Amino acid sequence: MTQEKVSPLRERMMEDMRIRGMGDKSQKAHIRALKDFSAFLGRSPDTAEPDDLRAYQLHMADTGVTPSTFNARIVALRFFFSMTCDR
Repeated sequence: MTQEKVSPLRERMMEDMRIRGMGDKSQKAHIRALKDFSAFLGRSPDTAEPDDLRAYQLHMADTGVTPSTFNARIVALRFFFSMTCDR
């Protein structure tokens, strides 16, 4: 079994989630949402601009993401940008 290398950015987000008492399932969902956003973006999520976030929302709407998944991903991105990136 191999350990996935964790970037400093992901490590910081994981620490921020622990500090705020977030449960394991919520933490995993937030990380999964950030992975999806990063894959869409094609670069580190902390480099995203407002237009990138809008494009991602349109992408989710166009690909038929369910409302609950859409909202969960937006909550994860809001946490990431407000808490981890402080912006």
